[in-house]
Amino acid sequence: MTTNSETSPAQRNLIKSALLKIDELQARLKACNAEKNEAIAIVGMGCRFPGGADSPEAFWQLLNDGRDAITEVPPERWDIDAYYDADPDAPGKMNTRYGGFIERVDEFDARFFAISPREAVSMDPQQRLLLEVAWEALEYANIPPDSVYGSATGVFVGIIGQDYAQRLFAPGYLDKIDAYVGTGASQGVAAGRLSYALGLTGPSFSVDTACSSSLVTLHLACESLRRKECDLALSGGVNLILEPGLSVNFSKARMMAPDGRCKTFDSAADGYVRGEGCGILVLKRLSEALAAGDQVLAVVRGSALNQDGPSGGLTVPS
Repeated sequence: MTTNSETSPAQRNLIKSALLKIDELQARLKACNAEKNEAIAIVGMGCRFPGGADSPEAFWQLLNDGRDAITEVPPERWDIDAYYDADPDAPGKMNTRYGGFIERVDEFDARFFAISPREAVSMDPQQRLLLEVAWEALEYANIPPDSVYGSATGVFVGIIGQDYAQRLFAPGYLDKIDAYVGTGASQGVAAGRLSYALGLTGPSFSVDTACSSSLVTLHLACESLRRKECDLALSGGVNLILEPGLSVNFSKARMMAPDGRCKTFDSAADGYVRGEGCGILVLKRLSEALAAGDQVLAVVRGSALNQDGPSGGLTVPS
């Protein structure tokens, strides 16, 4: 009995087809993995930070000059003499006089964003800041804000402060509640208002993970771009300190540095100082940013989220 070791033409064609299919599938897998892990380009940014840093250039100059932007609590926020006590256990008092504050947070060009003056009064200044800084970030990216209307642009906003909401719903103000207070005070509406005002149709949501909120929005925005849920993304955060309550609370928890100075990794570390700010980044898939000739300010190649679970304490960074 003999065996013919040669393959027939039909078998050779079958093997050839199989190898071609394998090559095709491997190419598709490679492309899929490349999309899943594609680098994300930062093509624009805008900011408002203490010390008069109302633009990326001004913020860089502040850092380059080594200037200290921490000041005493401005009188238009609250009377620090009425709330300060060196004893952190003093009822209703805070053990620091300091913070990082943005100037003129009460100013807003409502008409520019087609918002009535009446509605603007009921809007959390944090929402107002987000509108202004997002507009500036798009301009920084050389993207006319009007041109993104109807586009698949995502909005990812970190926001945790509720000071203005507490003021709007305080017992003495209940007779002043109007139809706009609910949306004006809502953290969830903060991202939605950006999408509404700019006509954006991509994912839109607000994030509160405490101190990490803005970084989490960056991770979520990058993942959304990689999944092609959106073609452009606005990612950032905002925080204003309008009421003394949280500073009193943090003093009781021994979180506040009495001198208003963080002493990171120093044996003299005795707390931190609260600060205000708003920052927005404009993000695109790197391949598309390069193809469009966009300015690439930085590249995000990877990010991850986790939680330490039971660590040194509930408020310990994790």
